[in-house]
Amino acid sequence: MPEHLHSRVLAELGQAIASGEHPPGTVLRIDELEARYGVSRTVVREAVRVLEAMHLVETRRRVGITVRRTEEWNVFDPAVIRWRLAGTDRSRQLRSLTTLRTAVEPVAAGLAAQAATPGQCRELTVLAAEMAAAGRAADLAAYLVHDIAFHRVMLTASGNEMFARLGDVVAEVLTGRTEHHVMFTAPDPAAVTLHVRVAEAVRARDARAAEDLMRQICVGALRELDILAP
Repeated sequence: MPEHLHSRVLAELGQAIASGEHPPGTVLRIDELEARYGVSRTVVREAVRVLEAMHLVETRRRVGITVRRTEEWNVFDPAVIRWRLAGTDRSRQLRSLTTLRTAVEPVAAGLAAQAATPGQCRELTVLAAEMAAAGRAADLAAYLVHDIAFHRVMLTASGNEMFARLGDVVAEVLTGRTEHHVMFTAPDPAAVTLHVRVAEAVRARDARAAEDLMRQICVGALRELDILAP
């Protein structure tokens, strides 16, 4: 089974479900999906198996493939986040995810100030500097790469494996904001400075400062949404 066919059907069908094109309760049939996407039954079944693992659909004999209630979806799955951000409900999703970040990342930064290894401290310092350089050059693609890496290291450096697993969630939020133009055309210099100061606070083992500075970053992201995605 060609991997690209499976990936295409999964992405298109997943986004159709996440966007509400196929609302909860909709019954989909294998033969209809075969015809719609022009692929074999095997390809459709493989895509459906992945969607079942994400709790987007359930399969019942003599019924078909039923779209599950939104409350049952695995909303932390990076693909589900990506598909939802590509839909019409993008503003609400970004606000929900950024609120999650505001609850978690400041605490993670405070913990990182206590638990980060010397290597992680160096990584944060280097990544903050690279963010500053990309910001000055108005290079959003490079800025995004360094921004994602910075937050991944921060979450991992907290020493809490639950926080560390949210790295993919934060990556999808940051990527979605950039790809869907829900951010300013150039990185906010104040936000860049805050990242530099967070790295400094972690290196200085100042948990209170690290937590406060990271909270300012997250609150700033919420304020951007008020302007760009009200």
